[in-house]
Amino acid sequence: MDELTGFVTEFGYVALILPFLAAAIAPLLTSVLKSHSTWLLALAPLGAFLIFFAGVGEVAEGTVHRFGFEWIPSFDVAFSFRLDGLSLVFALLVTGIGTLIILYAGGYMKGHKDQGRFYAFMLMFMGSMLGLVVADDLVTLFVYWELTSITSFLLIGFDHTRERARRGAVQALVITGGGGLALLAGFLAIRELTGLTSLSEILAAGDTLRDSPYYLPILLLVLAGAFTKSAQMPFHVWLPNAMEAPTPVSAYLHSATMVKAGVYLLLRMHPALGDTTAWMTILPAFGAVTLVVGALLAVRASDIKITLAYTTVASLGLLVMLIGVSSKTAIIGAVLYLIAHSFFKGGLFMVAGSVDHSAHTREIHRLGGLARHMPLTFVAAMLCALSMGGVTPFIGFLAKEEIYHALEYADAYHLAILAAAIVGNALMFAAAFIVALQPFVGTKPAHIDHPHESGFRVWFGPLVLGVMSLVGALYYGVYHALFSSPMASAAYGEAVEIDIGWIPHLNLAFALSCATLVLGVIIYLASTRLRQGLASLLAAIGWGPDVGFDQAMRGLIKLASGVTRIIQNGRLDYYMTTVMIVMVVALWGSMWWSGGFPQVPTIPALEVYEWIILGLIVFGIAAVVLAKNRLQAIVALGVQGYAVAFIFMLQGAPDLAFTQFMVETLSVVILALVMTRLKLQPSDHRPLAQKLPDATIAVLAGIGFGLFLLAVVQAPFDRTLSDFFERYSYAIAHGRNIVNVILVDFRGIDTMGEIGVVMTTGLAVLALIRIRVGRHGRQSVDPLERAP
Repeated sequence: MDELTGFVTEFGYVALILPFLAAAIAPLLTSVLKSHSTWLLALAPLGAFLIFFAGVGEVAEGTVHRFGFEWIPSFDVAFSFRLDGLSLVFALLVTGIGTLIILYAGGYMKGHKDQGRFYAFMLMFMGSMLGLVVADDLVTLFVYWELTSITSFLLIGFDHTRERARRGAVQALVITGGGGLALLAGFLAIRELTGLTSLSEILAAGDTLRDSPYYLPILLLVLAGAFTKSAQMPFHVWLPNAMEAPTPVSAYLHSATMVKAGVYLLLRMHPALGDTTAWMTILPAFGAVTLVVGALLAVRASDIKITLAYTTVASLGLLVMLIGVSSKTAIIGAVLYLIAHSFFKGGLFMVAGSVDHSAHTREIHRLGGLARHMPLTFVAAMLCALSMGGVTPFIGFLAKEEIYHALEYADAYHLAILAAAIVGNALMFAAAFIVALQPFVGTKPAHIDHPHESGFRVWFGPLVLGVMSLVGALYYGVYHALFSSPMASAAYGEAVEIDIGWIPHLNLAFALSCATLVLGVIIYLASTRLRQGLASLLAAIGWGPDVGFDQAMRGLIKLASGVTRIIQNGRLDYYMTTVMIVMVVALWGSMWWSGGFPQVPTIPALEVYEWIILGLIVFGIAAVVLAKNRLQAIVALGVQGYAVAFIFMLQGAPDLAFTQFMVETLSVVILALVMTRLKLQPSDHRPLAQKLPDATIAVLAGIGFGLFLLAVVQAPFDRTLSDFFERYSYAIAHGRNIVNVILVDFRGIDTMGEIGVVMTTGLAVLALIRIRVGRHGRQSVDPLERAP
């Protein structure tokens, strides 16, 4: 493959930034233009779509577009992007369906008071997902990965006044965020253990990761990120609860964006991590369970949005299962199904929103007879359902045929996966027509008043996606050449040619497809009884992952409260003792572990004035220990500081000595002021048994610091920093006082932070000394009254 510079490379940055720019102006634009802002905002994803579409021909010929720049060179992190068959198709889905969703949202949420905020969140989410699928550098990919979690949290919890919306948002953030941390650990492990920092390097490294002794932990960490993002059992619970978001969010999130991020990552990493025993065991196992259970829960649900949500769970399980099989045909089936799913699921979700918007309900048993009132929506629903059901001539049929062709082997491994695929596809066939057929046929219930089409922007999107599901299959030669074949080639790691068409061939795969349709019709006809039976079964089981999430969160809160009660119990003496013990362990433990105890020094020949200063230090220590009250101890505490200041002055550092004098003076004054304003005992009346442990800890800390400083002094002096500051203090900062230059220029931000800390401390002390505690425990803020 070649690396070329062209239109896509030059304008790739524009495509990536357009959704974020539109998000920035969306609230203002909507407040000015109201619903008309939809058309202008939709130009952002449309422009990005056209930029990426311009590269379809080159990518189909094998070109890989790469562009970016150095981001953090010292850590070998680049803001880099890669556009090949896999990332290009995802980018087209994100931007193309995103354009339709923005238009749909304009009609669906017309007049909503927070429509501008909704557009901003949606476009930020779109930009995050777009960056994720084209990112090349691992750190860049992770940044966009987490941005999708954050923006989806904002979208799911958009109606933040409802508790269920807030819970759904938190649940999605906790589960996908936790998986994101695992993915970050996996990426860091890849960088540190192999030196590979980008997807391009990983894909070019062949079996480097598979041959690594750390392959399994890396695989598990990557799968944790992918499984949580793409809602594999038991992490699936966040996805149905994300239905608390407005329907445009559901349609976009479930069709082309966040839920497919994990599948994208698995397809992208397949050439480097796939085709191993662990890969071919873990992925099919999780995928098959997710497929069957998700499809059963879809038929069990009575809310059409929840039904579609669980079919998304099932579809993601099917994709993960196929990627786990790892054969060329299985990867082709996964690619074909992924594209088909983006079309029919996005369309069906928009249909569900249109039905809800018109009939004011999403309950299956309360809907019917809408076809004559909403003919365009009904046509769109049937087109999408036929593709979802795998009926020819729709692209869903191409995917289903290729899936069965990939699994037509007689061994137990493939037979088990094939059985899961047949059962799951049949259940999803039934679910598709439960959503697309039942609300539109039969007699209209009396409670539905004046159902009608909701306007061009609402029915246009699902109708386009339904038509695309048909056109893609009818012109399968062009479809495969430009989209599915390049995508499968990038995912498989070798050139792949797809030629399956909509005309059936009399073979085993077609027979299995027909059996699936028959089983799906049977399930559809028995859906009411099956729904009741599954509801009774789940009620009898009771506990599930969703309940388990609430239990885990409550347990986490209780654990945090318990730890807080132990560690933060409100006693200052406890805090000080804990800090000192940790300090003693750190000092003595580190020196013992490293064998870093210093040699016993000889007593140097001191001058008389040096002995005097040393005597002052000893005198100050004795004065503090033997002081009769706390105020005397505070005053005596300043003696050591003044003695150290004298040492600085005698050693030729008058500015440092002056600073020490100021610090000691202020410390003594502030502590004395605080002591006079607090109601404390004038002296420490504790028994010796309580004083002795504190004294022991203090002595150990003092000796530990002394030994540590001796060890530092005895180590060879490294002049690297000294030489640096001597060389550049005047040349760069134009200052001859090196200490001042370090404080003001080289570590100016640190100094500013220290000043902020001192200021905050001063304000806290000021507030503290203004408090007067009365005889009955009441507090006043009279600064003129003294404590008794």
